[in-house]
Amino acid sequence: MQIEVLKSKIHRVTLTEANLDYMGSITIDEDLMDAAGLIENEKVQVVNVNNGERLETYVIRGKRGSGTICLNGPAARKGMAGDIIVIIAYASMEFEAAKSFQPKVIFPKAGNKL
Repeated sequence: MQIEVLKSKIHRVTLTEANLDYMGSITIDEDLMDAAGLIENEKVQVVNVNNGERLETYVIRGKRGSGTICLNGPAARKGMAGDIIVIIAYASMEFEAAKSFQPKVIFPKAGNKL
């Protein structure tokens, strides 16, 4: 039996931009992606702490070291610069393997730095 479990989480990062005139997704600083074990085009859930909005989208690689976290396209309506968000990715795996799996969870500091 396969179940979905938490794979990666970027906990309480600050949204730096919301770009409505883009085709969609969330742009994430590549340093944060690496630390959380996320890859470009991976499906993620974004939870906005400020307004309770939740959405699913995919990751676009942002400039390394920039601290960029940007909601793009229609997702830009779900938050604005300064909002605190949580970015979550899940993985499907066998039930027994899931019992010992350890997700990568990061807690960025001010400026979305590690």
